[in-house]
Amino acid sequence: MADDDFGGFAAPAFKPDEALQRARRELREMGLTERAGQFERAGAAIARLAVDGAALKASVVKRPSRNSPEWTHKTLSSSAMLRDWTAELKKKLAGWSDRDD
Repeated sequence: MADDDFGGFAAPAFKPDEALQRARRELREMGLTERAGQFERAGAAIARLAVDGAALKASVVKRPSRNSPEWTHKTLSSSAMLRDWTAELKKKLAGWSDRDD
């Protein structure tokens, strides 16, 4: 089956401003609190999101820490990448809750 069998439909353009608003809602639904552009749980930094040109710059801590957390960074340039990132963060939060409570 050729790629053009889908009638020439292209995925909608990624709009980082709209994606950031959607991601903020999702992170709040996960129980995170936004403070100064950073999302926290129980005072520990967990994630950061910012518009970076035509993409989102997303960062997640390797382990929750109140001192100086280590961050992993990723550039998200599509809605699918954002969905995968939030799903992975949700899994990490569940794992951290099990160990940290």
